[in-house]
Parts: sequence; C-alpha cells; structure tokens
Amino acid sequence: MKISLLPEDPGGWAEYDYRDLFSLDRAEREAVQLEAIKLRFARLKDKIPALTKLVEKQGVERIDRLEDVLTICFDHRVLKNYPLAILENRDFPKLTAWLNKLTLHDLTKVDLTGLKTLDEWIERLEAYGMIIATSSGTTGKLSFVARSKNELGAWRASWFRMNHAATGVDPVTNKVPSFSPGYRSGNQMSMKTSKLFAEEMYGGRENYHTLYSAHMSTDLVALSGKMQAAEEKGELDRLGLDPVLIEQRRQMIEQGRRKQDDVQAWFEKLIGEFRGQKVKIGGLFADLYRVAQTGMDKGIRCEFAPGTLVMGGGGMKGFKAAPDNWQEIVKAFFGAERLITLYGFSENIAQAPQCSNGCYHFFPYTVPMLMGPDGAPLPREGVQKGRLAVFDLLAESYWGGFVSGDEVTLHVDDDCGCGWKGPRIEKGIRRYSEMEGGDDKITCAGSVTAYDEFMDYVMSGQ
Repeated sequence: MKISLLPEDPGGWAEYDYRDLFSLDRAEREAVQLEAIKLRFARLKDKIPALTKLVEKQGVERIDRLEDVLTICFDHRVLKNYPLAILENRDFPKLTAWLNKLTLHDLTKVDLTGLKTLDEWIERLEAYGMIIATSSGTTGKLSFVARSKNELGAWRASWFRMNHAATGVDPVTNKVPSFSPGYRSGNQMSMKTSKLFAEEMYGGRENYHTLYSAHMSTDLVALSGKMQAAEEKGELDRLGLDPVLIEQRRQMIEQGRRKQDDVQAWFEKLIGEFRGQKVKIGGLFADLYRVAQTGMDKGIRCEFAPGTLVMGGGGMKGFKAAPDNWQEIVKAFFGAERLITLYGFSENIAQAPQCSNGCYHFFPYTVPMLMGPDGAPLPREGVQKGRLAVFDLLAESYWGGFVSGDEVTLHVDDDCGCGWKGPRIEKGIRRYSEMEGGDDKITCAGSVTAYDEFMDYVMSGQ
C-alpha cells in the first residue's frame, strides 16, 4: 500500500500498518522527517523554557539537515536533573516549577495544596491533563517524563503497531490473554503504558493477569535509597515520612524476599487455568528462566496452544548461574517458537521491535542519529557505532530530541535481510554507565560550556 506521511501530523503516521511504515524508501522517509522536525522546531523553540535556553546557548537558528538537531537534543539526564532535596522534602511547588521548564503546558495553574506524596502529585497533574511517567530509578534517581493528552492517541497507536510488528499478531483484532509477573499499576513507564493500553489490547481487565494487584508506590521507588540508609543508621523515623509509606516499604521488602516462590506458584496456577489457550507471557527473562527451570525440574510443561508469545527483556543480567542455553529452556517450557524483545527507553514514545534477523528497527516517527566521542554527528551512511540520539516526532507537548546513554551499532542503509526497510541497530547494546570507567558524561556537539550552563539552568529552581 502506498502511504503518504504528512509532516504537519507525525502522530497520524502511527495509524498506518507497520508493514507499510517499514516499506518506505530512505529518501522519501528522511525528507518528510526533516520537514516535520523543522515544523516542530519552529513551533516549540520559543515556548518550552528549557529548549529556548538550549537554542540560545548553542546558537541554533535553523535546521537544514537531520543532523542539525543533534546540538539541541537534551541529555537524557535532564529529566532527573532536579535537586534530590526536592523529593526528600516533598517540595511540590519546586518540583512543579522544575518540570514546567520541560513542557509546553503551563503548570503554574495546577493547584498543589494538600499534597503529601509523589503519587498524589502525579494524580493532580494528570487531573490537569498531563500524563506523568517515571523511569525505573536504577541509577538512584527517578526521571520524570511529562507527556500530555496531546500525545495519547499517537502513543496508543504506536504501541499497538509495535506489538503487531514484534509478535506478528494484530492486537486490534486478536485479543490474547496476558501474564505479567509485576504490579497491577504504577507510574513507572512500563506500568503506566500497561494501565493506559494493556487491558484494551488483551481484551479487558479479566484477561490481563499480574502477580500483584497492588499499586507500585512512586515515593518508595524515589526514596528507597534514602530510606535504606536511614534505617541502617536507626534514623528512619527522623525522615518524617507518612507511616503508611513505611508500612508499604515493609510489605514490599517482604514481597521481595518471597518473590521467586510467588512467581512460581502464580505461573503454575495460570498454566493449569489456561491449558490449551494461546497466551502472551511477559517479564524479565531472568524471572522467566527461573520459572521454566524449576517447572521442568518438577516435570511440569506448559500445554498452551501453538502461537503462544513470550516477550521479555533484561537478558540474564545479575544471574550468573544461568546456562548458555537458557533461551532454549524458556522456549521449551512455555511452548514458544521464539523469544520476543524490544528496544526503547523512557524518553522516547515508540519502541523498536526486533526483526527475524535480530535487529531493532525504528519506526519513521523516531529519527535515530549517532554521536562520536567528541559529540560530533557520525555520518548517516553504512554502519556506524556511537552514542545514540533520537528525535521523537510523536512528542508534541515537549521537545522530542534526546541523547541516550547507549552505545549502539546503527545500520543506516535499507538492506536488512528481514525485508523491513529503515534504520536499525544491532542487539549488542551497551550502556556507557556500565562500561569500563562508567563515564556517562555527554560531550555534546557545540560548546561544552554552553551545554553545562543549560543543565545548570534546568536544575535551578528559578
């Protein structure tokens, strides 16, 4: 099918079938992407305070090539570039003032009276029309991603397209019951996305099964390090935290101690209930491997219907005892033909599905670029390795340019053996913070001083 992408409406691109989106020739795709970025730049450069400041610091007046946007892509850490004391003191006016620099919407109009927790703050912003999601907090500090209902339609459509491309099953017409060994709700990005779209995709609440029915507390995630340090010193009561939060922490610690047994019992129950049915199983591969190996040791095998889907992530990180053939064990236990993975990060709306050749393909509404060690753009040709930056064309109420913390190998040509056209990255992705030396310092193209001053501006409460 011949499709026409309008630069004025990148959100509408996500309504097309993924096969049509992955059939576009490079020249056609990049021409409309560039025009869309130009329009987005013209619309937002004077309306989002952080972007305005960075544009001024970097001296960018116009965008003539896709690479030109790289100098005004935000460091991914900008979304957690607030003083930690704001969270510790639950200073919601300052937290809102910080976030207000990153969005098109005027958050000074939000009523902040009576707020005691981060979850309440997020609920108040969502009542105003925002959609706030957080990172996982693995670095010790949460990122806050502020989207709005402007993005909701395109976000939903892109999520359905990604799932169709990754699994081969159209979630609009085929409702497959899903298992996920986590919490029912929460503000972490994956849980937020599940809350918004998963129940619809799987055919209703009764078809979406989670290990825990509770809500994952944002305050616990944000303050876990502080609370642990205070407890070790016998000073937890001095933090002045709500007793309910302390009790939630106690319950979460207890859940963590018994999680492996809980996951095993929960899966074995579902295995019996859904025997003979086609299902979708999600979670961390380390958890799924433990379930599979324990089940096989007990002589248990799943008897789900052919076409059952297993989608996970995380590899075997932190699980050194896993054998080299762990993937085969997981597939054999659950009766899946393959393991499905995606590539993405919280700052970017659309995730990249993995193709049959093992590469992750970007949809046209995500524009990937690479930076070299000196921060300069790498050539948009052939195969290049460097730091990944993207421009997210689905972002309408905030600036969509972000420099990630990932080193990737990017193929810019259209010759993937899977048949999908467009830029793609190989699966050997490394985080700069986890590489030798652990330095995730971004040397941004342009003036380093200017970029540091920009980060200081975002962090300030002014």
